Amino acid sequence: MSFDLMVFEPSAAPTERAKFMEWYQAQTEWSEDHSYQDHSVTSPALKAWFEEMIEFFPPMNGPLASDDPDDEKVTDHCIGKEVIYSAFAWSVAEEANPKMRELAIKHNVGFFDVSAEQGEILFPGQSSRGAAAKSKPWWKFW
Repeated sequence: MSFDLMVFEPSAAPTERAKFMEWYQAQTEWSEDHSYQDHSVTSPALKAWFEEMIEFFPPMNGPLASDDPDDEKVTDHCIGKEVIYSAFAWSVAEEANPKMRELAIKHNVGFFDVSAEQGEILFPGQSSRGAAAKSKPWWKFW
């Protein structure tokens, strides 16, 4: 078993939890007609997220794969058009979760904690709450 997290293109995902979970199930059928190891197939925002994330958690497969199979940070990133699903070693879970979430916020993509029973789902958005919120994106979550 692995520690699994996902980032996603927020414009493609439903914002209501039950519908999001249905969409998530469809995404993880891996039925798109392309390799799931090549980040050239994904959205520009997810591509930027991936290029930064692999500095910390290099890919296990694909054109940018790590050549160090003993590195516990080597991660299985499955790349779709609208999602990137990352399967980490449990030994790096406490480092992977906040880094993935931080970079999701930075690159304005959604974040889903797949491994949690009622996993956090974050969407970028705008808030009208307070003066500080007017200039910064906030995150809606369940």
